[in-house]
Amino acid sequence: MDRRRPPARPGGGPGAPPSRARGGPRGGAARAGLLLAGVLVLAVSVAAGTRIGAADVGWTDLGRVLGARLGLGTAPLPPLLDSLVWDLRLPRVLMAALVGASLAVCGTVLQAVTRNALADPYLLGVSSGASAGAVTAAVLPLALAGPGAGTLGVTGGALVGALLSFGLLLALLRRTGLDSVRIVLTGVVVGQLFTALTSLVLMASADADTTRALTHWLLGSMAPARWDAVAVCALVTPLGLAAAWLCANALDGLAFGADTAASLGIGVRRTRMLLLVMTAVLTSVAVATVGAIGFVGLIVPHGVRLVVGPLHRVLLPHAALAGAVFLVWTDALARVAFAPREIPVGVITALLGVPLFLLVLRRKGEL
Repeated sequence: MDRRRPPARPGGGPGAPPSRARGGPRGGAARAGLLLAGVLVLAVSVAAGTRIGAADVGWTDLGRVLGARLGLGTAPLPPLLDSLVWDLRLPRVLMAALVGASLAVCGTVLQAVTRNALADPYLLGVSSGASAGAVTAAVLPLALAGPGAGTLGVTGGALVGALLSFGLLLALLRRTGLDSVRIVLTGVVVGQLFTALTSLVLMASADADTTRALTHWLLGSMAPARWDAVAVCALVTPLGLAAAWLCANALDGLAFGADTAASLGIGVRRTRMLLLVMTAVLTSVAVATVGAIGFVGLIVPHGVRLVVGPLHRVLLPHAALAGAVFLVWTDALARVAFAPREIPVGVITALLGVPLFLLVLRRKGEL
């Protein structure tokens, strides 16, 4: 019997053969070295991102704050500088890293599950659904019993909204199938629906100050990040990455389609549902904390796939690291580009993401 392997898609996309990545590292030592380099780059990026801002913080000052807070015996800095680094800068930089990793992993998973190189939580309407759920939970009196009491409530609302939006997307695609163009077009429609619902909730239930604050937050901003929100995200993100990594072989099979995956012994329906719920959870936690940030899940997986190839066991951790580094530096740019005025980070990712999105469309022959 002539057992032919499915043809590779050009450019090492989600349908490329998982055994060898064109242009990627060939050996385990090279991949391990690249992963270690990514960890070091992320560590340097977090430290540098903590220094960057309207008020400059030196390396020595940063070291003294961290040393004093971690009990290493260094002399503490003045309370104002200590609070600037520990209470404001460091939580937002760590949140940027966690959210960037989450969105990059979600984009990688969705591109394999839907077999669509243009899939990411923002384009499929999941972010819009999460935003609608989070805003609803934030403005309803029963959702917030007091200041700071809404972290888990808003996260729960975002999760419900993300699941509803993705469920609606799948329901609309039930008859037409997971065609690449239809997925994106239907995702845009679902996203617009939930964006309209968000606006309706704001106009009907929030006062002027709340509307202004939530509208700015919906553009995506790391400014609200505090240690309690970082703790929630730090718990959820590694669990989501671990779940995706454990399903890496299934993702390799799903990249070729449901029939191929089933022939490899993969429980297609159960695996798809697990991965889709996982992406909804990661997206909802990110949106509930920092708002909707688009295009990270689209840009990062494509760039990393060109370097390490399409094998998901290798692709997923590298994509998480690259997404973390990308959003840390994007947030730093948002802070200093028009200092002392701060730009929402979602605006920067959109400005970078739109031309790259058009480039991906052109490579796929859709434009």
